[in-house]
Amino acid sequence: RRDRRAAGVAGAWWSMAVAGVARCSAGCSRRQPHTAAARGRKPRARAATMACSGGELASLSARVASLRPSKTMALTDLARALREEGKDVIGLAAGEPDFDTPEPIAAAGKAAIEDGDTRYTPNTGTAELRNAIVEKLRRENGLEYAPSDVVVTNGAKQSITQAVMAVCQPGDDVLIPAPHWVSYPEMARLAGANPVVIATTPEQGYLLSPEALESALTPASRLLILCTPSNPTGSVYSSEQLAALAEVVARHPRLLVVSDEIYEHIMYEPATHHSFATYPGMYERTITVNGFSKAFAMTGWRLGYLAAPPPFAKGAAAIQSQFTSGASSISQKAGVAALALGDAGGDEVAAMVKEFRARRDYVCDRLRAMRGMELAVVPDGAFYVMPSVAALMGEGAEGIKGGFGPVCDSDTLCRYLLQEAGVALVPGDAFGCEGTLRISYAASMETLTEALDRIEEAISEENFKLADAAR
Repeated sequence: RRDRRAAGVAGAWWSMAVAGVARCSAGCSRRQPHTAAARGRKPRARAATMACSGGELASLSARVASLRPSKTMALTDLARALREEGKDVIGLAAGEPDFDTPEPIAAAGKAAIEDGDTRYTPNTGTAELRNAIVEKLRRENGLEYAPSDVVVTNGAKQSITQAVMAVCQPGDDVLIPAPHWVSYPEMARLAGANPVVIATTPEQGYLLSPEALESALTPASRLLILCTPSNPTGSVYSSEQLAALAEVVARHPRLLVVSDEIYEHIMYEPATHHSFATYPGMYERTITVNGFSKAFAMTGWRLGYLAAPPPFAKGAAAIQSQFTSGASSISQKAGVAALALGDAGGDEVAAMVKEFRARRDYVCDRLRAMRGMELAVVPDGAFYVMPSVAALMGEGAEGIKGGFGPVCDSDTLCRYLLQEAGVALVPGDAFGCEGTLRISYAASMETLTEALDRIEEAISEENFKLADAAR
């Protein structure tokens, strides 16, 4: 029975979470990223076909065929499906707060239904919500926009996608510091642009340096995507670091910036948030993206927004008008209530952030003491931690428990932990940073304790052989 269960989990892992990634002979996945160092080479177009069960070929556009599935979504769905089947699986893959939506926000959504606010809204959002966003940006971020410069979307992910599509064309480069959110490169590909990944290091705090940015720029560079606080590392750019990056951007007239600020309210003192558009010359260059999912625990409400100079806002709005049209009327009423809670979400959000900080401290302490784990960067924001697992993969690394076998990369390590520990994590290669794992601590302390106990037991000396280089 155990063997059948293990085989079923492994099969689901590869089919759902690692689809489209080439594999080595040992069964491990290996991806060839488009990095800044390799940007001179044009990637070979992937065949725009996929195999059907009957052996026939169904044609897809080359652009769609080039997209890679989101591992975070696949692993979250997989963990949920396994639990529904009765499997004992803990999911720490999702970037989703475990708290309920604060009561005043939920009440506003309920009232919207009861009051009949259930019809289409204007394409770019209701005047009430856009005015509230304008006031929020003025008061909290020091940014002045007109309501017509704001586009309310079905989540911040849609805002970023539409921003990329609005300003990029085939042949343009989109610069993406790594570790990066899994969707940024695919958004560039969907727009026909080339994702150019710029590596950062733990010694740099996984933050982009001005020198690395300058060295990656070419005449094809069109867009830089910055995320602070960062998903997946929790790193936060200081004001001085952002100012230095802004000086580089200012020297390249064609370069624009998407500033992803979705985690701005989930910060741990003394770290502070700074909006990129506030730096000299950056307002005209920056598309600021934010939303309600993370800070307000509103992931299922699907509500985000972008604010940008008129040409970019109008471009994003035009795409939306032919794509999804306006966001849910009910969610927009809830969004107004969220922004009415006060600066940084008021007491409700402050209580969640306090709990996130306690969880961060606990998880970091546990990882530091864990065999084979190395934690070089303690997150200053968001709710993720990204330890190095170099000692747990590569030549000589082997999962003894359950007779699992060799572990040559982070994909295989995550498969081992899912299969033998019942914990779903995300491998670092999904974020452009092989040799790491992303752990979400957006879960109760009880759940985190159990998950970390399982991981520690699975990589203990009796259950796991470290890589040769780590012995």
